[in-house]
Amino acid sequence: MTAPLRETSAGEPAAAVDAPPEARAIEGRSPWKIAWTRLKRDKLALAGAFVVVFLVLVAVFAPVIVGLLGHPPDEFHEDQIDPLFGTPTGAWGGISSDFLLGVEPVNGRDVFSRIVYGARISLLVAFLAAVFAVALGTVLGIVAGYFGGWVDAVLSRVMDVMLAFPQLLFTIALVSVLPNELLGIEGSGVRIGALVVVIGFFGWPYVGRIVRGQTLSLREREYVEAARSLGAGRLYILRKELLPNLVAPITVYATLMIPTNILTEAALSFLGAGVKPPTASWGQMLSKAVNTYESDPLFMVIPGLAIFITVLAFNLFGDGVRDALDPKGSR
Repeated sequence: MTAPLRETSAGEPAAAVDAPPEARAIEGRSPWKIAWTRLKRDKLALAGAFVVVFLVLVAVFAPVIVGLLGHPPDEFHEDQIDPLFGTPTGAWGGISSDFLLGVEPVNGRDVFSRIVYGARISLLVAFLAAVFAVALGTVLGIVAGYFGGWVDAVLSRVMDVMLAFPQLLFTIALVSVLPNELLGIEGSGVRIGALVVVIGFFGWPYVGRIVRGQTLSLREREYVEAARSLGAGRLYILRKELLPNLVAPITVYATLMIPTNILTEAALSFLGAGVKPPTASWGQMLSKAVNTYESDPLFMVIPGLAIFITVLAFNLFGDGVRDALDPKGSR
């Protein structure tokens, strides 16, 4: 004997009524929702993301933090320095309740304040240079991959030349001849702008190669052929069909590019091609610590740890994003 049929309400399919509750609870998930679920399981990536967010907040609210916990970053405190040796009078580099990370040798500036303000320079240059490189590399890479032919050949050779160019030497030479004022910007602003442009300009070929390779694969897919057969223009295909499918690899490479930019900025500041003193910079602090590391080793350790923790956090987060967006990953 069969069970009596239930009467369905208007517009409700009978299959939906007869289905078990667990079947009705199933719903589709977008690729981004799946990636977010995978990312949440990666504890190291979440720890890296937490540190990254913390550092960004520190950089944004640097004046408030220094006003509450430190001293102005360019203020000298000669009373904290031994006049004979030029080293901090207190133990552990002068660390105390007034100077949380001690003071600089010779001039007595607050190390905590300069570390906080140095985060602004490193993150600002790294983020802006990454945005510049990703934007330029994406545009030129997708054009080279989609159009092919002589366009691809020319852009590929340009990428090869850029990758072989000595970026460090060029940046040092460029910064050394920059005027103190340019386009209404003065002092360290000129150096920051130059670093962003140079680091981003030499970084776009890496993005361009990745985007070009992905585009060469995607342009032969069925949905691109279908759009082309329906009369879609090249700009429409590039913008609506190809670019959305390139977001994942571009996002992954951008997150891994930022820590590289931080190291590049620190290296240039260490060599004297970064921001001008007295603007705080982690690489500049390391450069000064070379002369005093024997008498005050903590002054070298603190900015070194700041760079190490920042780069490690970005790398952990970038690796987690890469694994989360990889459909073949096991995690």
